[in-house]
Amino acid sequence: MNCYCGNNKTYSTCCEVFHKNGGKTETAEQLMRSRYSAFVVADGDYLMLTHHSSTRPVKEKKAIVNWAKSVQWIKLEVQETSKGMATDNEGTVTFDAYFFENGKVDVIHEKSAFVKENNIWKYLGLSQ
Repeated sequence: MNCYCGNNKTYSTCCEVFHKNGGKTETAEQLMRSRYSAFVVADGDYLMLTHHSSTRPVKEKKAIVNWAKSVQWIKLEVQETSKGMATDNEGTVTFDAYFFENGKVDVIHEKSAFVKENNIWKYLGLSQ
């Protein structure tokens, strides 16, 4: 079975690697994909760890995990990436995350901003 993030690798050879190594990804897109997979498996610790310290929603962790468990995740589609490579310090990833909730399919469309904190990619929030 392919990884939850949509790559043609298994979860254990794809996003689980980052879930176990503390989110040390090469690119912003890898971090975004691994965060999507963390929503699928409801890994709140990883979601907090990979969220930039200045915007980390620690008080909402339990609610985020409960919501992630309450929906059925369908698929992730990455639309566009800008910068976010190993040599960059910032980047954006635009994506659609599809899920099934309350009897209907819904989608999160987001352009996410990522920055390096201590040389490790972190999710900053919505891109302006």
